[in-house]
Amino acid sequence: MEEEVLQNLEPKADVAAQQCALARLEQLKNSEVGWQFCMSTLTSGMTQHNHLRFFCFQVVEHYIKNHYNSDNLADQQRVREFLSCWIQLQCTQLGRQEATFLRNKAAQVFALVFVRDYPLHWADFFGDLIKTLSFGPHAIDIYIRVLKAIDSEVADRDIIRTPQEAERNAAIKNAMRGSCVEKLVESWYHILKTYETSNPELINQCLEVIGAYVAWIDIALVANDRFIELLLSLLHRTESREAATDCLHDIVSKGMEPLDKLQLIETLFPVLQNSGILKPLQDDETDFSCKLSRLVNGIGLNLIDAYNKLSKSGSTEQVALLQNAVEQKVPVMIEFLNNDYDDVSAAVLEFAKEYIHVLKAKVMQTEEQLAYAHTLLVTVVHKMKYDESYRFEQEGEDEATFQEFRKQLKVLFDNLAGVNKELVIDYVSKFTTNTLSEWRTASFQDVEIAIYLLYLMGEAIPASGGNHFTGDQTKVSAMQTMMHVLVTCDVSHHPHPAVTLQYVETVVRYEKFFNTEPEHIPYVLTAFLDQRGVRNSSPLIRSRCAYLFSRFVKCLRQVFEINSTLIQPYIKEVLGPLEDLLILIPPENGSSLISEDDQLYLYEAAAVMIVSGAFGAQQKGMLMSNLLIPVMDKFKTVMSQLLLEVDEQKQELLAQCLCHAMAVTSRASKAFTNHQTMKSCCCVPVFVEATKVFLRCLQIPTQSQVLQSGVRQFLHRMVVCLEEELLPYIPQASEGLLKGSDIRSIQEYVPLIVQIIAKFKKEVIPFLQQVFMPIVNAIFSVLSLPVEENDEQGKREKQLLQRNYFQFISAIVTNNISEVLNAQDSQFLEQVMMSIIRGAVDFPDPVAQKTCFSILRKLVELWGGKEQPDGFTQFIYKNIVPACFMAPLKSTFDLSDAQTSLALAESAMCLKAVLQRRKQMFQAKVGEKIKMHILYFITFFHKSCHLGDDVEKYSRATQATDDNMVHVQCLLNK
Repeated sequence: MEEEVLQNLEPKADVAAQQCALARLEQLKNSEVGWQFCMSTLTSGMTQHNHLRFFCFQVVEHYIKNHYNSDNLADQQRVREFLSCWIQLQCTQLGRQEATFLRNKAAQVFALVFVRDYPLHWADFFGDLIKTLSFGPHAIDIYIRVLKAIDSEVADRDIIRTPQEAERNAAIKNAMRGSCVEKLVESWYHILKTYETSNPELINQCLEVIGAYVAWIDIALVANDRFIELLLSLLHRTESREAATDCLHDIVSKGMEPLDKLQLIETLFPVLQNSGILKPLQDDETDFSCKLSRLVNGIGLNLIDAYNKLSKSGSTEQVALLQNAVEQKVPVMIEFLNNDYDDVSAAVLEFAKEYIHVLKAKVMQTEEQLAYAHTLLVTVVHKMKYDESYRFEQEGEDEATFQEFRKQLKVLFDNLAGVNKELVIDYVSKFTTNTLSEWRTASFQDVEIAIYLLYLMGEAIPASGGNHFTGDQTKVSAMQTMMHVLVTCDVSHHPHPAVTLQYVETVVRYEKFFNTEPEHIPYVLTAFLDQRGVRNSSPLIRSRCAYLFSRFVKCLRQVFEINSTLIQPYIKEVLGPLEDLLILIPPENGSSLISEDDQLYLYEAAAVMIVSGAFGAQQKGMLMSNLLIPVMDKFKTVMSQLLLEVDEQKQELLAQCLCHAMAVTSRASKAFTNHQTMKSCCCVPVFVEATKVFLRCLQIPTQSQVLQSGVRQFLHRMVVCLEEELLPYIPQASEGLLKGSDIRSIQEYVPLIVQIIAKFKKEVIPFLQQVFMPIVNAIFSVLSLPVEENDEQGKREKQLLQRNYFQFISAIVTNNISEVLNAQDSQFLEQVMMSIIRGAVDFPDPVAQKTCFSILRKLVELWGGKEQPDGFTQFIYKNIVPACFMAPLKSTFDLSDAQTSLALAESAMCLKAVLQRRKQMFQAKVGEKIKMHILYFITFFHKSCHLGDDVEKYSRATQATDDNMVHVQCLLNK
């Protein structure tokens, strides 16, 4: 029957038969005899198909993991006979050696049997396994794979173990140390010696096993003369040297006491040096060089770790021995760090970093250590340089790898500055000034790194207050010299993009240099605006320069004011070349030299120069008009085109162009400050005119959502910058922005009206009295629309609109313009008030609940006295007070949530406001029971809500004995 199953799994069998066979094979895993059938199949040659044999191994594996019982002698004997027979079949000429993945699976089965039987039920497991080595290379291959699988089961620290597994593994390793480890080591030596020249694959696998086991066996068994001699021999064989190097790395990385580790490395390292291994290799030996570099890194890190441990508890002599041992390895580390191949260099970065940390910890470095630091600095700078093959315009994976490598080198550079900043300042100053003085004859790599080192100085040696040109005179003098050379040597004209980018980055980083030498500002501004900067042939440089130009100009506001006579005449010359870059290009006319995002930076920079320049107010207004009137003219032209356009795709492009016009105008308004306002600069008329022009687009029937979004963003800026001049345009804007009445447009409109209320307060009362009802009705209408159960985005938008609605009401009461509410129809006002009550109680949104309770509290404070709207007193007792209890009693009211706790505190504050405003009348209106509940509730939250002492004293004097208090107690317990 089972043979037939296997035959039906052959590729030639039909699909139905294969499916039945697969189902039957799955049953084998849980069959009492299925594992026996599979073992028989594997040793009888019943099938030669690898996927079927793999399945049979899986069945055996499943049995051993879940059902194997070492006390069942019969089953135990069957398993051992299977393992022995399978090995013999692999090693005979009649047998067929399994594929690699099948041998690995078989090794896992061996390991599973081992951890269940050893040492109690199969004490001589390794003895029996070693006996099979006489069968030849195939047996040795299986032996090594089994050892690797056992290591994975017993000793691999990357695998998470249960406490029981950890205890079991510890017992297994102890038993192995006491009985068979020496036999294993002898077998390894025999394999290495026998197949040293004939079978490199076996050699490499054996070396991998030695490296794995050396972590938990006696190091003396491997770190001895005969093994080291053999490993050295393998290091000179091309096929095995990489594996031998990894094995040596594992040996030196074994956990040991500091002095034992010192003895091990100091014995091994001279042998490696004398053998000629630790020397520069040929270009075609990069992989081996990486392995050697990793070995040197391991040696250095282990010595430094031992040094750090002994520094805390060892004697002075012992610490000195370890320090000397570390120092002796530094030249070798530097040699590998300086290798032409970055992969080789990267392998010793950790050693270099840790050694520099050792130097940083010292109060005073020796001359030898300073010499090492200097050599490391020179090496780091050399390795930071770009290679000729670096693709600056089409960066790929190799370029990304180098940039990551450069970041690691930067860490070394920063740490070297921490070791001895004078050393770094002196080296960088000389290298940078010399290179920049002769940049025309130097390679682009040297020029770029010279500027980059100057750039790095800002982080490597931080300045107090962020000004690198005050304080330590040594550094200040060097920085001023380097910056002076940078901006006067014409290196900005260098043709290579890497140099150009580094130049502009560095100039902007050290903008405070121009406080001391402002005469260089015009030159730098020109560099930003001509072919070196925003007109460069490289889009990357153009984009970066646009952003940095804006930053540079904003940083120099004060310099423009202080040095007005020097810079003022030049500002007009700067604004002139900007004109063609500030032109809005309609989509049908192609693209501008710079992107729309980059234009935003340029408009802001131009506006900053106008506002910060030492011009008269009228002249500033004229320059700002010159900047923005072309934008408005282009806006009108494009708007006319949009009205006539019928193609939907072109309509969208034209609408985006209109939004961009509004965006650049908004960005220009960011130039104004509290000191230099729009009004003081006589720029109000041009922005008012822009408001008039832009609001017209709200009447366009197409692309309304896109245009509304642009208008909203523009108006947000105008609310900040304009004063009462904006008020006449708010009604028109509101009418246009509410035209669509969809959830998104209303949701985004409410923050704008809230901002207007906060800015103008009483001045917008007449307008709000008229639009309050339309706005609220529009919100109610949208909120009443059903949302599908699985529409998560729709639910989120609805929740945001609810929050915005409550923020709108809150803005009215918080800014003391409750006249807006008083002017509404009483029936409509009651509808609004009840919506706030529902928001406080029924909406499972703690942010909205907190806002609602805040609104109710403010209304109580405003209207809770004698002069109040008709019916509000009854509203307090009928709705507000119950809401303060009903909300926390809801099942959705989660006190473990921070926002919910804030909502609860706000409800308590609301009750406090009722008590303070109504007092005796409040006590008379509410029943004795409710009064007790309220006082108990307020007292409980006294500390978190900062309630007044009078409430606390009053509540303490009142005895709350009513049985109904249990409801409040449940809430408090919750």
